[in-house]
Amino acid sequence: MAALQNFDFNQDYTLENERVLLRPLLLSDLPILEKYVIEEPELWQYSLVAINNSADLKKYIQDAIEARNKKIAYPFIVFDKLHQQYVGCTRFYDIQLAFNSTQLGYTWYSKKVWGSGLNQHCKFLLLQFAFDQIGFERVEFRADNNNKRSIAAMQKIGCTIEGVLRNHLPMPNGTRRDSIVLSILQQEWTTKLKQNLAAQLK
Repeated sequence: MAALQNFDFNQDYTLENERVLLRPLLLSDLPILEKYVIEEPELWQYSLVAINNSADLKKYIQDAIEARNKKIAYPFIVFDKLHQQYVGCTRFYDIQLAFNSTQLGYTWYSKKVWGSGLNQHCKFLLLQFAFDQIGFERVEFRADNNNKRSIAAMQKIGCTIEGVLRNHLPMPNGTRRDSIVLSILQQEWTTKLKQNLAAQLK
């Protein structure tokens, strides 16, 4: 299996359709996003890192950018064209070009866009980029096994549940979470899921 050669971490990829625009996350985005820490603290209920204030969010963004610099992640900020504002973030991470695989996660959106179809638009662009443009063979997703909303959203776009990693990762409150693992494979995307997800876009 040949390693992927066409993912350029130094390139500023922009993914866009009629509903959303995803562009690389920058440290200068901190003032844009910090209101969500103050106004919507529930967004971080299942986060693996404590985000309680602007300083926490700044470190979150810095860590994401540093992971891009190390060529193991690629974070995006999400602009909702319907509301004409930035509403969240997402990223590719644990990018393994040698094995043609990546994880997709660290996704969060303002509650104002929950159930609006924005997630389907984002995932369609991200998966189209991953499979059709870059050529990944596998995109993996993980979530807290108690995060039923997130799990339902992943199943809606066509992810297959592979199992649960028990007592997997430490949480900010001192407990440990069980992590559910889901995935989409290149063949699944090409043969049915791309068409199915495109039909969900509204």
